[in-house]
Amino acid sequence: MISIIPVEGLPEIAEGDDLAAMIAAAVTLEDGDVVCVAHKVVSKAEGRVAQLDGVVPSERAHELAGHDGDPRRLELVLREAARILRARPPLVIAETRHGFVCASAGVDASNAPEADMVVLLPEDPDASAALLRAGLEERTGKSLGVVVTDTFGRAWRFGIVNVAIGAAGIDVLRDLRGEHDPVGYELHSTVIAVADEIAAAAELVMGKTERVPVAVVRGLDVAGESTARELIMPPDLDLFR
Repeated sequence: MISIIPVEGLPEIAEGDDLAAMIAAAVTLEDGDVVCVAHKVVSKAEGRVAQLDGVVPSERAHELAGHDGDPRRLELVLREAARILRARPPLVIAETRHGFVCASAGVDASNAPEADMVVLLPEDPDASAALLRAGLEERTGKSLGVVVTDTFGRAWRFGIVNVAIGAAGIDVLRDLRGEHDPVGYELHSTVIAVADEIAAAAELVMGKTERVPVAVVRGLDVAGESTARELIMPPDLDLFR
């Protein structure tokens, strides 16, 4: 049986906080648990927040902000983006330096520490996940997986879904190519994004307004040593970039 356990009672996270220690103190973990952590708290602990005051927007930032956006925030989007893929001011879809394709290059004002502040993506979400995993395993003595999550939109579908942007201690993909279905059909292209499915399941008890940035998914057999970078579509296979 699979269980999804919200980790409640965590305080507002600030730069330098020992996130692993705080999570370990808030929940009892078991071998095989996958700890899903919203990137916002990871970014806050790592100091990946920015104050809008003092940001001088470029001409391009003013263009992307249009009449309704904040050009200071769009300037930070430009700094975080490897390239802008689509824009309908003030909405921007960008490819980040990590290779993620998402709104605003991950620059987000929701759940920021203060007004006129935004939260940025971690510099290296896989490294963040690995560090969290090591800290949690040291404190609990358990074998664990960690997924750092963020909510992304999807082409042709309304609504956002939690996905994995960082991972450690799990297999992020399940490759079924070459296997056969119950009637004998050989699967040619089926690769399951296990880490994204775990992140989406965790979001059922997390969320932007509930102030529950961590959830534990229990009962899965997904231990492995891959990273979330493996979920990024290679450019030569991407039909949409």
